[in-house]
Amino acid sequence: MKTLNFDYAGASCILTNMDNSTLRQVLAQGETLTVEFKKQVNDNELVETVVCLANNRGGLLLIGVDDDGDVIGAAPRHGSSTVPARLQALITGRTVPAVETTVTVVPFNSREVIVVDVPMGHDVIATMSGKFLRRALDLHGRPMCRPMNPHDVVGRAGTLGILDFSSVALPTATREDLSNTEFSRFREVAKSEGDKTLAVLSNQDLLKALGLTDQHDNITVGAVLLFGNEEALAKHLPSYEVGFQELDNLKVRVNEIQRIPLLKAMMEISDRVRARNPEEEIDFGMQRIGLPRFSEETIRELIANALTHRDYTKMGITLIQINGDTLTVSNPGGFPNGVTINNILTTNPHPRNPALADAFKRAGMVERTGRGIIRAFQSQLSLGRSAPDYGRSDDHTVEARVRAGPADKELAQYFAEARGKGEEFSLEDLITLHEVRMERSITTARAADLFQVNRHNARIVLNRLTENGLLESRGEGKARSYHLAASLYRRLGEPAQYVRTRGFDRIQQEQMVLTFVERHGAITRKETSELCQIDSSKASILLRRLRDQGKLRMEGARRTAVYVKA
Repeated sequence: MKTLNFDYAGASCILTNMDNSTLRQVLAQGETLTVEFKKQVNDNELVETVVCLANNRGGLLLIGVDDDGDVIGAAPRHGSSTVPARLQALITGRTVPAVETTVTVVPFNSREVIVVDVPMGHDVIATMSGKFLRRALDLHGRPMCRPMNPHDVVGRAGTLGILDFSSVALPTATREDLSNTEFSRFREVAKSEGDKTLAVLSNQDLLKALGLTDQHDNITVGAVLLFGNEEALAKHLPSYEVGFQELDNLKVRVNEIQRIPLLKAMMEISDRVRARNPEEEIDFGMQRIGLPRFSEETIRELIANALTHRDYTKMGITLIQINGDTLTVSNPGGFPNGVTINNILTTNPHPRNPALADAFKRAGMVERTGRGIIRAFQSQLSLGRSAPDYGRSDDHTVEARVRAGPADKELAQYFAEARGKGEEFSLEDLITLHEVRMERSITTARAADLFQVNRHNARIVLNRLTENGLLESRGEGKARSYHLAASLYRRLGEPAQYVRTRGFDRIQQEQMVLTFVERHGAITRKETSELCQIDSSKASILLRRLRDQGKLRMEGARRTAVYVKA
Protein backbone atom coordinates (compact mmCIF):
# COMPACT_ATOMS: atom_id res chain seq x y z
CA MET A 1 0.00 0.00 0.00
CA LYS A 2 1.26 3.49 -0.71
CA THR A 3 2.14 5.83 2.14
CA LEU A 4 -0.94 7.00 3.99
CA ASN A 5 -0.98 10.64 4.97
CA PHE A 6 -3.58 11.61 7.48
CA ASP A 7 -4.09 13.52 10.67
CA TYR A 8 -5.57 12.14 13.82
CA ALA A 9 -5.96 13.80 17.21
CA GLY A 10 -4.57 16.95 15.64
CA ALA A 11 -1.18 15.44 14.87
CA SER A 12 0.13 14.88 11.37
CA CYS A 13 1.10 11.24 10.86
CA ILE A 14 2.65 9.22 8.06
CA LEU A 15 1.92 5.51 7.97
CA THR A 16 3.71 3.36 5.43
CA ASN A 17 1.92 0.07 6.09
CA MET A 18 -1.71 -0.50 7.03
CA ASP A 19 -1.35 -3.63 9.13
CA ASN A 20 -3.08 -4.77 12.33
CA SER A 21 -0.82 -2.65 14.54
CA THR A 22 -1.33 0.48 12.46
CA LEU A 23 -5.06 -0.11 12.21
CA ARG A 24 -5.29 -0.42 15.99
CA GLN A 25 -3.65 3.01 16.34
CA VAL A 26 -6.16 4.58 13.98
CA LEU A 27 -9.12 2.90 15.69
CA ALA A 28 -7.90 3.99 19.12
CA GLN A 29 -7.93 7.65 18.10
CA GLY A 30 -11.58 7.56 17.04
CA GLU A 31 -13.19 9.66 14.34
CA THR A 32 -11.60 13.00 13.49
CA LEU A 33 -11.79 15.50 10.66
CA THR A 34 -9.58 13.15 8.67
CA VAL A 35 -10.79 9.73 9.83
CA GLU A 36 -14.33 8.40 9.22
CA PHE A 37 -15.80 5.09 10.42
CA LYS A 38 -18.67 3.38 8.58
CA LYS A 39 -20.37 0.08 9.44
CA GLN A 40 -21.47 -0.46 5.83
CA VAL A 41 -22.00 1.88 2.89
CA ASN A 42 -23.65 1.56 -0.48
CA ASP A 43 -21.92 2.94 -3.56
CA ASN A 44 -23.55 6.38 -3.28
CA GLU A 45 -22.62 6.75 0.39
CA LEU A 46 -19.08 5.61 -0.35
CA VAL A 47 -18.57 8.21 -3.09
CA GLU A 48 -20.14 10.98 -1.00
CA THR A 49 -17.85 10.22 1.94
CA VAL A 50 -14.80 10.29 -0.33
CA VAL A 51 -15.91 13.69 -1.69
CA CYS A 52 -16.45 14.93 1.86
CA LEU A 53 -12.91 13.99 2.95
CA ALA A 54 -11.30 15.23 -0.27
CA ASN A 55 -12.86 18.68 0.18
CA ASN A 56 -11.09 19.02 3.51
CA ARG A 57 -7.60 17.60 4.04
CA GLY A 58 -8.19 14.11 2.76
CA GLY A 59 -7.95 11.19 5.18
CA LEU A 60 -9.06 7.63 5.81
CA LEU A 61 -12.45 5.99 5.40
CA LEU A 62 -12.70 2.71 7.36
CA ILE A 63 -15.60 0.47 6.33
CA GLY A 64 -16.64 -2.27 8.73
CA VAL A 65 -16.15 -0.17 11.87
CA ASP A 66 -18.91 1.27 14.06
CA ASP A 67 -18.92 4.80 15.51
CA ASP A 68 -17.20 3.63 18.72
CA GLY A 69 -14.27 2.17 16.79
CA ASP A 70 -15.33 -1.48 17.21
CA VAL A 71 -14.59 -3.66 14.20
CA ILE A 72 -17.72 -5.48 13.04
CA GLY A 73 -16.32 -6.43 9.64
CA ALA A 74 -17.08 -5.17 6.14
CA ALA A 75 -19.35 -7.18 3.90
CA PRO A 76 -17.74 -8.36 0.62
CA ARG A 77 -18.57 -5.93 -2.16
CA HIS A 78 -17.83 -8.13 -5.20
CA GLY A 79 -19.38 -11.55 -4.68
CA SER A 80 -17.43 -13.40 -1.98
CA SER A 81 -14.67 -10.81 -1.68
CA THR A 82 -13.79 -7.15 -2.12
CA VAL A 83 -11.57 -6.25 -5.08
CA PRO A 84 -9.66 -3.03 -4.23
CA ALA A 85 -9.03 -2.09 -7.88
CA ARG A 86 -12.75 -2.24 -8.68
CA LEU A 87 -13.58 -0.03 -5.71
CA GLN A 88 -10.93 2.48 -6.75
CA ALA A 89 -12.33 2.52 -10.29
CA LEU A 90 -15.84 3.13 -8.96
CA ILE A 91 -14.69 6.14 -6.95
CA THR A 92 -12.64 7.55 -9.82
CA GLY A 93 -15.56 7.24 -12.24
CA ARG A 94 -18.10 8.89 -9.94
CA THR A 95 -16.16 11.91 -8.66
CA VAL A 96 -15.56 15.21 -10.50
CA PRO A 97 -12.68 15.92 -10.86
CA ALA A 98 -11.74 12.25 -10.46
CA VAL A 99 -10.30 11.34 -7.04
CA GLU A 100 -7.52 8.74 -7.17
CA THR A 101 -7.89 6.75 -3.94
CA THR A 102 -6.00 3.73 -2.64
CA VAL A 103 -8.11 0.88 -1.26
CA THR A 104 -6.79 -1.88 0.98
CA VAL A 105 -8.58 -4.78 2.64
CA VAL A 106 -7.05 -5.39 6.08
CA PRO A 107 -7.76 -8.64 8.00
CA PHE A 108 -8.52 -7.87 11.65
CA ASN A 109 -9.52 -10.45 14.30
CA SER A 110 -11.02 -12.82 11.70
CA ARG A 111 -12.91 -9.90 10.12
CA GLU A 112 -12.04 -7.50 7.32
CA VAL A 113 -11.80 -3.72 7.29
CA ILE A 114 -11.85 -1.87 3.98
CA VAL A 115 -9.49 1.11 4.21
CA VAL A 116 -9.91 3.88 1.65
CA ASP A 117 -7.04 6.40 1.57
CA VAL A 118 -8.44 9.69 0.24
CA PRO A 119 -5.99 12.43 -0.89
CA MET A 120 -6.79 16.07 -0.35
CA GLY A 121 -8.47 17.48 -3.43
CA HIS A 122 -6.57 20.18 -5.28
CA ASP A 123 -9.84 21.35 -6.79
CA VAL A 124 -13.36 21.50 -5.40
CA ILE A 125 -14.65 17.93 -5.66
CA ALA A 126 -18.24 16.85 -6.41
CA THR A 127 -20.03 13.59 -6.98
CA MET A 128 -21.04 12.77 -10.55
CA SER A 129 -24.59 13.71 -9.58
CA GLY A 130 -23.47 17.20 -8.54
CA LYS A 131 -23.24 16.94 -4.75
CA PHE A 132 -20.62 19.03 -2.96
CA LEU A 133 -19.83 17.96 0.62
CA ARG A 134 -17.06 18.71 3.08
CA ARG A 135 -15.83 17.55 6.48
CA ALA A 136 -16.75 19.80 9.40
CA LEU A 137 -17.51 19.72 13.13
CA ASP A 138 -21.07 19.81 14.46
CA LEU A 139 -22.22 21.89 17.44
CA HIS A 140 -20.89 19.24 19.82
CA GLY A 141 -17.46 19.10 18.19
CA ARG A 142 -18.11 15.80 16.43
CA PRO A 143 -16.88 15.33 12.83
CA MET A 144 -19.53 15.13 10.15
CA CYS A 145 -20.10 15.51 6.41
CA ARG A 146 -22.26 18.45 5.45
CA PRO A 147 -23.40 19.95 2.14
CA MET A 148 -21.38 22.84 0.76
CA ASN A 149 -23.30 26.04 0.08
CA PRO A 150 -22.31 28.15 -2.94
CA HIS A 151 -20.16 30.39 -0.74
CA ASP A 152 -18.46 27.26 0.68
CA VAL A 153 -17.55 26.18 -2.85
CA VAL A 154 -16.15 29.63 -3.66
CA GLY A 155 -14.32 29.79 -0.36
CA ARG A 156 -12.77 26.37 -0.88
CA ALA A 157 -11.65 27.38 -4.37
CA GLY A 158 -10.04 30.50 -2.89
CA THR A 159 -8.26 28.47 -0.21
CA LEU A 160 -6.88 26.14 -2.88
CA GLY A 161 -5.70 29.10 -4.95
CA ILE A 162 -7.79 28.20 -8.00
CA LEU A 163 -10.13 31.18 -7.65
CA ASP A 164 -9.45 34.74 -6.57
CA PHE A 165 -12.70 35.77 -4.89
CA SER A 166 -11.58 39.40 -4.85
CA SER A 167 -11.55 39.26 -8.70
CA VAL A 168 -15.10 37.94 -8.95
CA ALA A 169 -17.38 40.46 -10.69
CA LEU A 170 -20.39 41.96 -8.92
CA PRO A 171 -22.82 42.71 -11.77
CA THR A 172 -25.26 44.39 -9.37
CA ALA A 173 -22.63 46.87 -8.15
CA THR A 174 -22.16 50.19 -9.94
CA ARG A 175 -19.66 53.04 -9.96
CA GLU A 176 -22.01 54.91 -7.60
CA ASP A 177 -21.19 52.29 -4.96
CA LEU A 178 -17.59 53.50 -4.91
CA SER A 179 -16.31 56.44 -2.89
CA ASN A 180 -14.23 59.26 -4.40
CA THR A 181 -12.75 59.77 -0.92
CA GLU A 182 -11.33 56.23 -0.99
CA PHE A 183 -9.89 56.69 -4.48
CA SER A 184 -8.16 59.85 -3.23
CA ARG A 185 -6.91 58.02 -0.16
CA PHE A 186 -5.36 55.29 -2.35
CA ARG A 187 -3.66 57.85 -4.62
CA GLU A 188 -2.16 59.73 -1.67
CA VAL A 189 -0.76 56.56 -0.14
CA ALA A 190 0.61 55.33 -3.48
CA LYS A 191 2.19 58.73 -4.14
CA SER A 192 4.10 58.73 -0.86
CA GLU A 193 4.71 55.03 -0.23
CA GLY A 194 4.13 52.96 -3.35
CA ASP A 195 3.73 52.95 -7.11
CA LYS A 196 3.62 56.65 -7.98
CA THR A 197 2.27 55.99 -11.47
CA LEU A 198 -1.05 55.03 -9.87
CA ALA A 199 -1.40 58.43 -8.22
CA VAL A 200 -2.19 60.23 -11.51
CA LEU A 201 -4.81 57.80 -12.86
CA SER A 202 -8.53 58.47 -13.08
CA ASN A 203 -10.89 56.31 -11.03
CA GLN A 204 -11.70 54.14 -14.01
CA ASP A 205 -8.07 53.72 -15.07
CA LEU A 206 -7.05 52.98 -11.49
CA LEU A 207 -9.58 50.16 -11.28
CA LYS A 208 -8.26 48.70 -14.53
CA ALA A 209 -4.62 49.07 -13.48
CA LEU A 210 -5.36 47.15 -10.28
CA GLY A 211 -7.32 44.46 -12.13
CA LEU A 212 -10.55 45.30 -10.32
CA THR A 213 -12.85 45.18 -13.33
CA ASP A 214 -13.72 42.23 -15.56
CA GLN A 215 -13.79 41.99 -19.36
CA HIS A 216 -17.28 43.47 -19.38
CA ASP A 217 -16.18 46.42 -17.25
CA ASN A 218 -18.09 45.15 -14.21
CA ILE A 219 -16.49 46.06 -10.91
CA THR A 220 -15.27 43.24 -8.69
CA VAL A 221 -15.45 42.21 -5.06
CA GLY A 222 -11.98 43.71 -4.56
CA ALA A 223 -13.11 47.07 -5.96
CA VAL A 224 -15.97 47.27 -3.45
CA LEU A 225 -13.71 46.17 -0.58
CA LEU A 226 -11.10 48.82 -1.40
CA PHE A 227 -13.24 51.71 -2.60
CA GLY A 228 -16.85 50.93 -1.65
CA ASN A 229 -18.90 53.15 0.60
CA GLU A 230 -20.36 51.65 3.75
CA GLU A 231 -23.79 51.14 2.21
CA ALA A 232 -22.29 49.21 -0.71
CA LEU A 233 -20.24 47.03 1.61
CA ALA A 234 -23.32 46.19 3.66
CA LYS A 235 -25.32 45.40 0.53
CA HIS A 236 -22.80 43.43 -1.53
CA LEU A 237 -20.48 41.95 1.13
CA PRO A 238 -22.52 41.49 4.32
CA SER A 239 -20.10 38.78 5.51
CA TYR A 240 -17.34 41.36 6.03
CA GLU A 241 -16.74 43.31 9.22
CA VAL A 242 -13.61 44.66 10.84
CA GLY A 243 -13.21 45.38 14.52
CA PHE A 244 -10.88 46.94 17.06
CA GLN A 245 -11.03 46.06 20.75
CA GLU A 246 -9.10 47.20 23.77
CA LEU A 247 -9.45 44.98 26.81
CA ASP A 248 -8.26 45.23 30.38
CA ASN A 249 -8.32 41.54 31.24
CA LEU A 250 -12.07 40.81 30.91
CA LYS A 251 -13.15 44.45 30.97
CA VAL A 252 -13.90 45.92 27.53
CA ARG A 253 -12.62 49.49 27.19
CA VAL A 254 -13.10 49.92 23.42
CA ASN A 255 -15.22 47.81 21.08
CA GLU A 256 -15.66 49.16 17.56
CA ILE A 257 -17.11 46.89 14.89
CA GLN A 258 -17.42 48.51 11.46
CA ARG A 259 -17.92 47.78 7.80
CA ILE A 260 -15.49 50.21 6.15
CA PRO A 261 -13.24 49.96 3.05
CA LEU A 262 -9.96 48.16 3.57
CA LEU A 263 -7.43 50.96 3.15
CA LYS A 264 -9.36 53.13 5.57
CA ALA A 265 -9.60 50.21 7.99
CA MET A 266 -5.88 49.55 7.69
CA MET A 267 -4.90 53.14 8.44
CA GLU A 268 -7.41 53.84 11.20
CA ILE A 269 -6.82 50.61 13.13
CA SER A 270 -3.04 50.90 12.78
CA ASP A 271 -3.31 54.39 14.31
CA ARG A 272 -5.34 52.98 17.21
CA VAL A 273 -2.69 50.34 17.90
CA ARG A 274 0.11 52.91 17.73
CA ALA A 275 -1.70 55.10 20.26
CA ARG A 276 -1.61 52.15 22.68
CA ASN A 277 1.97 51.12 22.02
CA PRO A 278 4.21 52.39 24.87
CA GLU A 279 8.00 52.27 24.60
CA GLU A 280 10.93 51.30 26.76
CA GLU A 281 14.26 52.99 26.03
CA ILE A 282 17.92 52.09 25.66
CA ASP A 283 21.00 54.28 25.34
CA PHE A 284 22.86 54.07 22.03
CA GLY A 285 25.85 56.36 22.01
CA MET A 286 24.51 59.86 22.53
CA GLN A 287 21.01 58.75 21.51
CA ARG A 288 18.09 57.15 23.28
CA ILE A 289 16.36 54.49 21.20
CA GLY A 290 12.77 53.54 21.80
CA LEU A 291 11.68 49.92 22.10
CA PRO A 292 7.94 49.89 21.42
CA ARG A 293 5.92 46.85 22.44
CA PHE A 294 5.06 46.21 18.81
CA SER A 295 7.28 47.23 15.92
CA GLU A 296 5.86 49.32 13.08
CA GLU A 297 6.49 46.47 10.63
CA THR A 298 4.70 43.99 12.90
CA ILE A 299 1.62 46.22 13.22
CA ARG A 300 1.46 46.92 9.51
CA GLU A 301 2.09 43.41 8.20
CA LEU A 302 -0.19 41.56 10.60
CA ILE A 303 -3.15 43.87 10.02
CA ALA A 304 -2.61 43.93 6.26
CA ASN A 305 -2.33 40.12 6.14
CA ALA A 306 -5.59 39.76 8.04
CA LEU A 307 -7.42 42.12 5.69
CA THR A 308 -6.04 40.81 2.41
CA HIS A 309 -5.90 37.07 3.17
CA ARG A 310 -9.17 36.55 5.04
CA ASP A 311 -11.92 34.43 3.51
CA TYR A 312 -14.54 36.95 2.40
CA THR A 313 -17.05 34.19 1.65
CA LYS A 314 -17.35 33.46 5.38
CA MET A 315 -19.23 35.46 7.98
CA GLY A 316 -16.96 36.88 10.63
CA ILE A 317 -14.93 39.78 11.90
CA THR A 318 -11.35 40.63 11.08
CA LEU A 319 -10.48 41.52 14.66
CA ILE A 320 -7.53 43.48 16.03
CA GLN A 321 -7.38 43.34 19.80
CA ILE A 322 -5.09 44.78 22.47
CA ASN A 323 -5.17 43.30 25.95
CA GLY A 324 -2.40 44.65 28.18
CA ASP A 325 0.90 43.86 26.48
CA THR A 326 -0.63 41.44 23.96
CA LEU A 327 -1.69 42.26 20.39
CA THR A 328 -3.95 39.70 18.69
CA VAL A 329 -4.93 39.84 15.02
CA SER A 330 -7.42 37.26 13.74
CA ASN A 331 -9.45 36.69 10.61
CA PRO A 332 -12.01 34.17 9.33
CA GLY A 333 -10.74 31.35 7.13
CA GLY A 334 -7.78 29.09 7.77
CA PHE A 335 -4.43 29.37 6.03
CA PRO A 336 -4.46 29.19 2.22
CA ASN A 337 -3.61 25.86 0.65
CA GLY A 338 0.01 24.87 1.26
CA VAL A 339 0.49 27.16 4.28
CA THR A 340 0.57 25.74 7.81
CA ILE A 341 1.74 26.80 11.24
CA ASN A 342 4.83 24.67 10.63
CA ASN A 343 5.94 26.27 7.35
CA ILE A 344 4.66 29.84 7.54
CA LEU A 345 8.24 31.17 7.60
CA THR A 346 9.56 29.09 4.73
CA THR A 347 6.77 28.42 2.23
CA ASN A 348 6.31 30.59 -0.83
CA PRO A 349 3.59 33.25 -0.55
CA HIS A 350 0.07 31.90 -1.18
CA PRO A 351 -2.34 34.87 -1.18
CA ARG A 352 -6.00 33.90 -0.89
CA ASN A 353 -7.04 37.15 -2.61
CA PRO A 354 -4.22 37.97 -5.05
CA ALA A 355 -5.90 41.12 -6.44
CA LEU A 356 -6.26 42.61 -2.95
CA ALA A 357 -2.74 41.60 -1.94
CA ASP A 358 -1.34 43.19 -5.12
CA ALA A 359 -3.27 46.42 -4.52
CA PHE A 360 -1.86 46.71 -1.00
CA LYS A 361 1.67 46.09 -2.28
CA ARG A 362 1.36 48.67 -5.07
CA ALA A 363 -0.01 51.19 -2.60
CA GLY A 364 3.10 50.60 -0.49
CA MET A 365 1.13 49.37 2.50
CA VAL A 366 2.98 46.05 2.76
CA GLU A 367 6.32 44.51 1.84
CA ARG A 368 6.50 44.08 -1.94
CA THR A 369 8.18 40.67 -2.12
CA GLY A 370 5.28 38.98 -0.34
CA ARG A 371 7.55 38.03 2.58
CA GLY A 372 6.21 40.60 4.99
CA ILE A 373 5.74 37.96 7.66
CA ILE A 374 9.54 37.60 7.78
CA ARG A 375 9.85 41.35 8.37
CA ALA A 376 7.24 41.15 11.13
CA PHE A 377 9.24 38.43 12.91
CA GLN A 378 12.62 40.10 12.37
CA SER A 379 11.55 43.52 13.55
CA GLN A 380 9.87 42.18 16.69
CA LEU A 381 12.87 40.04 17.63
CA SER A 382 15.23 42.99 16.99
CA LEU A 383 13.43 44.85 19.77
CA GLY A 384 14.45 42.11 22.21
CA ARG A 385 10.86 40.83 22.26
CA SER A 386 9.10 37.60 21.32
CA ALA A 387 8.05 36.91 17.73
CA PRO A 388 4.40 36.55 16.67
CA ASP A 389 2.78 33.25 17.60
CA TYR A 390 0.32 31.50 15.24
CA GLY A 391 -0.21 28.49 17.49
CA ARG A 392 -3.92 29.10 18.03
CA SER A 393 -4.77 29.09 14.31
CA ASP A 394 -6.93 26.29 12.91
CA ASP A 395 -8.90 25.38 9.78
CA HIS A 396 -11.41 28.15 10.44
CA THR A 397 -9.37 31.05 11.80
CA VAL A 398 -5.88 32.48 11.49
CA GLU A 399 -4.73 34.14 14.69
CA ALA A 400 -1.43 35.94 15.21
CA ARG A 401 -0.65 36.78 18.82
CA VAL A 402 2.23 39.01 19.88
CA ARG A 403 3.06 38.98 23.58
CA ALA A 404 5.39 41.90 24.17
CA GLY A 405 6.49 41.43 27.77
CA PRO A 406 9.54 43.31 29.11
CA ALA A 407 12.15 43.87 26.40
CA ASP A 408 15.54 42.19 26.61
CA LYS A 409 17.27 45.57 26.56
CA GLU A 410 20.79 44.17 26.48
CA LEU A 411 20.05 42.06 23.43
CA ALA A 412 18.16 44.89 21.72
CA GLN A 413 21.10 47.24 22.33
CA TYR A 414 23.51 44.67 20.90
CA PHE A 415 21.39 44.39 17.74
CA ALA A 416 21.21 48.19 17.42
CA GLU A 417 24.98 48.60 17.83
CA ALA A 418 25.69 45.81 15.35
CA ARG A 419 23.36 47.37 12.77
CA GLY A 420 25.11 50.67 13.29
CA LYS A 421 28.34 48.95 12.26
CA GLY A 422 26.73 47.49 9.17
CA GLU A 423 26.22 43.99 10.53
CA GLU A 424 23.10 42.17 9.34
CA PHE A 425 21.17 39.43 11.10
CA SER A 426 19.03 36.86 9.34
CA LEU A 427 15.75 35.75 10.84
CA GLU A 428 17.43 32.50 11.89
CA ASP A 429 20.18 34.47 13.66
CA LEU A 430 17.62 36.51 15.59
CA ILE A 431 15.55 33.46 16.51
CA THR A 432 18.64 31.63 17.75
CA LEU A 433 19.98 34.44 19.90
CA HIS A 434 16.55 35.16 21.38
CA GLU A 435 16.01 31.46 22.19
CA VAL A 436 19.43 31.08 23.80
CA ARG A 437 18.86 34.18 25.90
CA MET A 438 15.55 32.75 27.10
CA GLU A 439 16.54 29.10 27.54
CA ARG A 440 20.32 29.35 28.07
CA SER A 441 21.00 26.91 25.21
CA ILE A 442 19.65 25.49 21.96
CA THR A 443 19.98 22.13 20.20
CA THR A 444 19.98 21.41 16.49
CA ALA A 445 16.58 19.75 16.77
CA ARG A 446 15.08 22.76 18.53
CA ALA A 447 16.62 25.14 16.00
CA ALA A 448 15.17 23.10 13.12
CA ASP A 449 11.69 23.39 14.65
CA LEU A 450 12.04 27.14 15.19
CA PHE A 451 13.49 27.81 11.72
CA GLN A 452 10.99 25.40 10.08
CA VAL A 453 13.80 23.66 8.19
CA ASN A 454 15.52 20.27 8.37
CA ARG A 455 18.30 19.60 10.88
CA HIS A 456 21.05 19.83 8.27
CA ASN A 457 20.10 23.42 7.42
CA ALA A 458 19.64 24.28 11.08
CA ARG A 459 23.12 22.97 11.85
CA ILE A 460 24.58 25.20 9.13
CA VAL A 461 23.13 28.27 10.86
CA LEU A 462 24.36 27.20 14.31
CA ASN A 463 27.85 26.41 12.99
CA ARG A 464 28.01 29.78 11.22
CA LEU A 465 27.09 31.60 14.42
CA THR A 466 29.75 29.56 16.21
CA GLU A 467 32.38 30.45 13.61
CA ASN A 468 31.39 34.12 13.94
CA GLY A 469 32.06 33.98 17.67
CA LEU A 470 28.45 34.40 18.85
CA LEU A 471 27.89 30.82 20.05
CA GLU A 472 29.92 28.05 21.62
CA SER A 473 29.02 24.37 21.55
CA ARG A 474 29.28 21.62 24.12
CA GLY A 475 28.63 17.92 23.89
CA GLU A 476 28.90 15.65 20.91
CA GLY A 477 26.52 14.18 18.32
CA LYS A 478 22.81 14.42 19.06
CA ALA A 479 23.53 15.69 22.57
CA ARG A 480 25.38 18.74 21.29
CA SER A 481 23.94 22.06 22.39
CA TYR A 482 24.92 25.68 21.86
CA HIS A 483 25.11 28.61 24.25
CA LEU A 484 26.22 32.22 23.97
CA ALA A 485 29.95 32.74 23.62
CA ALA A 486 31.94 34.42 26.38
CA SER A 487 32.68 37.40 24.11
CA LEU A 488 28.98 37.99 23.48
CA TYR A 489 28.17 37.76 27.18
CA ARG A 490 30.79 40.45 27.72
CA ARG A 491 29.23 42.65 25.01
CA LEU A 492 25.89 42.18 26.71
CA GLY A 493 27.44 43.28 30.01
CA GLU A 494 26.89 39.87 31.62
CA PRO A 495 30.26 38.06 31.86
CA ALA A 496 29.18 36.28 35.05
CA GLN A 497 26.31 34.64 33.16
CA TYR A 498 28.81 32.83 30.95
CA VAL A 499 30.58 31.49 34.03
CA ARG A 500 27.26 30.31 35.48
CA THR A 501 26.30 28.63 32.20
CA ARG A 502 29.60 26.80 31.88
CA GLY A 503 29.73 26.11 35.62
CA PHE A 504 26.37 24.41 35.52
CA ASP A 505 27.64 22.25 32.66
CA ARG A 506 30.66 21.22 34.72
CA ILE A 507 28.63 20.40 37.84
CA GLN A 508 26.17 18.37 35.76
CA GLN A 509 28.99 16.33 34.20
CA GLU A 510 30.56 15.61 37.58
CA GLN A 511 27.25 14.44 39.00
CA MET A 512 26.61 12.20 35.99
CA VAL A 513 30.00 10.47 36.48
CA LEU A 514 29.49 10.00 40.22
CA THR A 515 26.00 8.57 39.66
CA PHE A 516 27.41 6.15 37.07
CA VAL A 517 30.08 4.94 39.49
CA GLU A 518 27.51 4.58 42.28
CA ARG A 519 25.41 2.31 40.07
CA HIS A 520 28.11 0.39 38.19
CA GLY A 521 31.06 0.43 40.57
CA ALA A 522 33.60 1.93 38.17
CA ILE A 523 33.96 4.07 35.06
CA THR A 524 36.56 4.33 32.29
CA ARG A 525 37.67 7.32 30.27
CA LYS A 526 35.79 6.00 27.21
CA GLU A 527 32.60 5.55 29.23
CA THR A 528 32.98 9.07 30.61
CA SER A 529 33.39 10.48 27.10
CA GLU A 530 30.24 8.69 25.88
CA LEU A 531 28.24 9.53 29.02
CA CYS A 532 28.98 13.27 29.00
CA GLN A 533 29.26 13.61 25.20
CA ILE A 534 32.74 15.14 25.43
CA ASP A 535 36.00 14.19 23.74
CA SER A 536 38.59 11.87 25.29
CA SER A 537 40.94 14.59 26.54
CA LYS A 538 38.15 16.43 28.34
CA ALA A 539 36.99 13.14 29.85
CA SER A 540 40.49 12.59 31.26
CA ILE A 541 40.51 16.09 32.77
CA LEU A 542 37.10 15.51 34.34
CA LEU A 543 38.16 12.20 35.90
CA ARG A 544 41.44 13.61 37.24
CA ARG A 545 39.54 16.54 38.78
CA LEU A 546 37.21 14.17 40.61
CA ARG A 547 40.25 12.15 41.73
CA ASP A 548 42.01 15.25 43.05
CA GLN A 549 38.83 16.24 44.90
CA GLY A 550 38.91 12.89 46.66
CA LYS A 551 35.63 11.74 45.13
CA LEU A 552 37.12 9.00 42.93
CA ARG A 553 40.15 6.70 43.13
CA MET A 554 42.09 5.60 40.07
CA GLU A 555 42.96 1.93 39.67
CA GLY A 556 45.35 0.81 36.96
CA ALA A 557 47.46 3.01 34.75
CA ARG A 558 46.86 5.20 31.68
CA ARG A 559 44.60 3.62 29.05
CA THR A 560 43.65 0.66 31.23
CA ALA A 561 42.78 2.84 34.22
CA VAL A 562 39.31 2.71 35.81
CA TYR A 563 37.91 5.04 38.41
CA VAL A 564 36.03 3.81 41.46
CA LYS A 565 34.44 5.45 44.45
CA ALA A 566 37.06 6.81 46.85
